[in-house]
Amino acid sequence: MKYNFDEIVNRRGTYSIKWDGGELIKKMGLTDRYDEETIPLFTADMDLPVPQPLIDALHKTVDHRIFGYTVFPDEYFEAVQHWFKKRHDWEFKKEDIIYSPGTVHALNVAVRAFTQPGDGIIIQRPVYPPFTSAIEANGRTLLNNSLINDENGYYSIDFDDFEAKAKDEKTKMFILCNPHNPTGRVFNQDELRKLATICMENNVLIIADEIHGDLIRQNQIFIPIAKAAPEYTDLIITFTAINKTFNVAGLHCTNVIITSPELRKTFNGVMGMHLPSPFTVSALIAVYHEGEDWLEQLKEYIDGTIEWAVNFLAEKMPKVKVRIPEGTYIMWMDFSQYGLTPEEVHDRIYNKANVLLEDGKMFGDEGLHHQRICIPSPRPMIQEAFARISREFEDLK
Repeated sequence: MKYNFDEIVNRRGTYSIKWDGGELIKKMGLTDRYDEETIPLFTADMDLPVPQPLIDALHKTVDHRIFGYTVFPDEYFEAVQHWFKKRHDWEFKKEDIIYSPGTVHALNVAVRAFTQPGDGIIIQRPVYPPFTSAIEANGRTLLNNSLINDENGYYSIDFDDFEAKAKDEKTKMFILCNPHNPTGRVFNQDELRKLATICMENNVLIIADEIHGDLIRQNQIFIPIAKAAPEYTDLIITFTAINKTFNVAGLHCTNVIITSPELRKTFNGVMGMHLPSPFTVSALIAVYHEGEDWLEQLKEYIDGTIEWAVNFLAEKMPKVKVRIPEGTYIMWMDFSQYGLTPEEVHDRIYNKANVLLEDGKMFGDEGLHHQRICIPSPRPMIQEAFARISREFEDLK
């Protein structure tokens, strides 16, 4: 079927964090202003309807009228295997798949399971804030291998620094984010193999957060690191999810791929048993078997929105440095050429324009002067948000 992603679906009154969580958002310090006119574009979920086969599957589950304790049928694991073989030419066994109620939950489990207090863990800032909290809240040592940002806003890996940190005997883990949040990089085969080789030579475990792997531009290729470096797969743990791809974050469905029986046993021992919701099982089977048509239309729509936004900024706000991300539905905007403090940029966007984004400083010092915007919303909503923002910077042309 043909999906209309321009449709505005009113999410207020549906317990949505971004649309109903104003008081919580203010307590978190994200903004001082939140009201009925706020356009919230800070969370990585979509304001777009999900695939019809998913809706049909959930209706069928509801119609059964009983929602008791739930197990995983073989069809669940087969659907996961089917998807990654077909979409990414990556194969693994049924027993390699471990369910987790969330990616951040799985990340914290991995940190506790495979490192000790004081051990070093490498991340690549600017990066998703829960990477930092998973390390620091568990008493581990954060080792920052900052990505290199060139004059065009393109990010690359500082391999010399990465190798130096990996060689430290206290370094036990590397958390990879690919596609990278918030920069939008999709790391290529050579980059992934080089990272894997350095880690394996120094006995550093790789935790790969690849939950944005299906959300890449039409001309890009995403390669799971376990596929890029198959000889090292027993020291790679991969996080996958339907949450981002199909806009079902509220169903809590992350799958952790661990090919090493020893690592799998350790991870399970720390995490403990987690049973799914019947809706989670129904959703995954539906989208992994019948969601491709929707996903291809979605990717085309998101590509169009990103292209529109980049052109709009070039015309209306040329001082904002931004590039088309290779993956994710996130745009990473550099406001440094305005000569304003990050606080002044924040005030113009969040309080005056009444558009809620995420301040770049949340992603590390490398994010100062940046703003992250999540754009998988109806294009008219995104256009209104950018129009509001641009008006607040007209005096600085």
